[in-house]
Amino acid sequence: MSKINAVCVYCGSSPGTEPDFVKAASKLGKILAENGIRLIYGGGSVGLMGALAESVLEHGGAVTGIIPEFLTKRERPRRLAQELIVTRDMHDRKRLMFEHADAFVALPGGLGTLEELIEQITWAQLGRHKKPILVANIGGYWDPLLVLVDHMRAVKFVPPPLQVDFLITESVDEILPMLREAAQSVAAAEETMRVPAERL
Repeated sequence: MSKINAVCVYCGSSPGTEPDFVKAASKLGKILAENGIRLIYGGGSVGLMGALAESVLEHGGAVTGIIPEFLTKRERPRRLAQELIVTRDMHDRKRLMFEHADAFVALPGGLGTLEELIEQITWAQLGRHKKPILVANIGGYWDPLLVLVDHMRAVKFVPPPLQVDFLITESVDEILPMLREAAQSVAAAEETMRVPAERL
């Protein structure tokens, strides 16, 4: 993988208390649309999810929403101007979000957002994928999590062989360049690893 064509964004189905959270979601939507990158997200039309998807659509971008059936009433999925996939359960939702995306971004959100982010980091730790993972630390929202991860590393629950270098930024403008650079680095490393075998 060397090119980012679709980005999965995890974020809250509520707007949160800080206006900057919604502003960040809207700005990221605009950036994705202007760069021809499809948004993969949880399918809702409320909170940061709604602001993100609306912004992508308003700027002519493409959106795929993936939502489990039991959440359709609570999060009111959009059914116009986008691809909507309704799954049987959360497990199918997360699997499809993973399969559709080339990279992952976590904006501010609740326990669901946290769980989705940690799952992708864990899968990367276990060698299941090398897709870029980025924590958008808007207004320092994710600081407590980053402190916890550093603590886990310090007490050797995440020793060096198991550490995953996920990306972190406080700037929405840096998200896409960082994802692209990470994807290029992975592609270059994989190409280098393949060369000796091809010469045998």
